Parts: sequence; C-alpha cells; structure tokens
Amino acid sequence: MSDMVKSAATDMPQGTWVDRYAPAAVQPYLRLARVDRPIGTWLLLIPCWWSVALASPGWPSVWLLALFAVGSVVMRGAGCTLNDIADRDFDGRVARTAMRPIPSGQISVVQAIAFLGFQLFIGLLVLLQFNTFTVAVGMMSVALIAIYPFMKRVTHWPQLVLGFTFNWGALLGWAAVHGSLGAPAVALYFAGVFWTLGYDTIYAHQDKEDDMLIGVKSTAIKFGDKTRVWLFGFYGVTAALLALAGVLAELHWAYFAVLALGVAHLLWQAMKVDTDNAKDCLVKFKTNRDFGFIILAAIIAGHSAG
Repeated sequence: MSDMVKSAATDMPQGTWVDRYAPAAVQPYLRLARVDRPIGTWLLLIPCWWSVALASPGWPSVWLLALFAVGSVVMRGAGCTLNDIADRDFDGRVARTAMRPIPSGQISVVQAIAFLGFQLFIGLLVLLQFNTFTVAVGMMSVALIAIYPFMKRVTHWPQLVLGFTFNWGALLGWAAVHGSLGAPAVALYFAGVFWTLGYDTIYAHQDKEDDMLIGVKSTAIKFGDKTRVWLFGFYGVTAALLALAGVLAELHWAYFAVLALGVAHLLWQAMKVDTDNAKDCLVKFKTNRDFGFIILAAIIAGHSAG
C-alpha cells in the first residue's frame, strides 16, 4: 500500500487542534484516544445526559452532566485504545486505518497498554464521584468494554454489542440521580441499543469491502442491499422505546411533540443514506449527534411543559 493511498484514505484528520496546539510527544496519544474526532464521545455521552434529564424533575444537575462529560471523554478514549490494540494487525491492512498510531509505529503496543491503564484510572476516579449504587452499575460495564473489540471476529453483530456498551450511560444517569434503577431508564437503554444498531451499521458500510477481504464481520456485510429495510426496523423500535420511556416517566405532551422531530430525522437517515458511498455514510453517521440533542431537548421540554 503506497503512502499516497494511505494519505488519501486515512481516517486520521490533518490540521486539527491536536496538530496545531498539542506538544508533538503527546499528539499520537491524543489521536489514539480520538480526541480530535469527538463524534464518538458525543454518542457515548448523549445517553448519559438523556438519562440524567429523564430522572430529574426539573433542570438536570450541571455537576452530574459535567461528570458524565469528563467520563465519556476518558472512557471513549480508553475504548478506542483497547480497540486499536486488539485490531492493530487488521488496521495495518486497511487503507482507512493504516495510519493510526499503533499500526503506523508512532506508539508501541506497550506504550498503548500503559496509556490504556492511565485512562481507566482516570475513569475510575470519575466513577467514584457518584453514589455507591452507580459505582456498582458502572463497574458492571467493564465486561462489555473488554469483549467488544473482539466481537467482529466471531459474529456479524458486533454493532449489537456496541449498542449494549455505548448506551450503558442510560442506566448510569438514572442511578446517579435516584440511587436505583427504574423502568424508564431500562426503556431508554434499549432505545439506545437499537439506535446504535442503526447508526453503526451505517458507519460500518464505509469498510465493508476491506472487512470482507480480511475476514472481519459486521451488520453492514450481513444486511448488504437490505440495509435500508433493517435501518427502518431499528429506528422504528428506537422511536417506540423512546415513546415508552416518556410514558413511563410521565412526561408531558411537549416530549412527544419534539420526539416526532427526532423520529423524522431518523427516517431521513434511513431513506437518504447511500450505503455504497463511504463519504455519505460518514456524514449521515455524524448527524446522530443532532438526533441526540433533539431527544435531550424533548426530555427537558417534557418535564417543563404542563
């Protein structure tokens, strides 16, 4: 693979704030943690904020929102580090990922493991700021975080495992407010799982040709030309479970009015995404941050109206 091809296809963005402001010695670590590509952090954080807002009768606690923001940055970075350690051989054979810090030789595996340990330590410090029940619930997610990077080797459904992992915050947010779990949080959690199945299937279509060549599995490969039908199904269940969460939390009519806007956004994604166009898949994938904020606004409105 030529340097020209790698440069043209790489998912390592150039000219970001990391390149402009971070010391050269730490730049590879920041790229490994994907701090220059925040969409993953947003998608991890948003279910946490949904849940805090759903559990809070008034405006959600700024302190809790801030804790989850810091925790999401750190744990998303830890997840990316673990994923890149596990996938270093695969990444070196795929144009889009060949210039990531580990396969390109900027960071050794030993250095990456040490960095992972540092991130997990910071994540633990953040988790310990919550009540005891929330700490226990948070620790239960470690198994999901550990197994996710390996799922693409054994199943066409790694996106499902990602959904279970990335939406754990929907349980944590409620627990942080109430010190327990409740039915609205469970409905919200599974809504997030199906949402993730949709958006990460779109994301996976970027790599389907390379993945098939190297033997990596995904829902994008499994669904193929039928992906659009599956997206409508996933997003339909997402909408139904979000509505159920609102009913269980006894939110007012404004929640459902704003939720309708979010559902329209998901339908737009499913209808318009071009699964044979990697650039379009990435654009549609990134718009899920907007969907997340629409639902957050819906929850807050649902508590405020009446």
